[in-house]
Amino acid sequence: MNRKKKIEGLFKKRLKRARAKLDGRPKGDRYISKAERAKAEAEAQTAAENTENESGAEKRLELLE
Repeated sequence: MNRKKKIEGLFKKRLKRARAKLDGRPKGDRYISKAERAKAEAEAQTAAENTENESGAEKRLELLE
């Protein structure tokens, strides 16, 4: 009985792994390191500053015209 149970358990374990490998669903968010998060935050901040500067320049041009 124990031998049969052990063999069935191994089969189920291998089957589960095989099905998981073939499954095409996303497995969640990928890990983003602290350095990458800081870099992305800095880029977002500079992009926000650039848009503020551009909008300010456009307002000044409108006032000059």
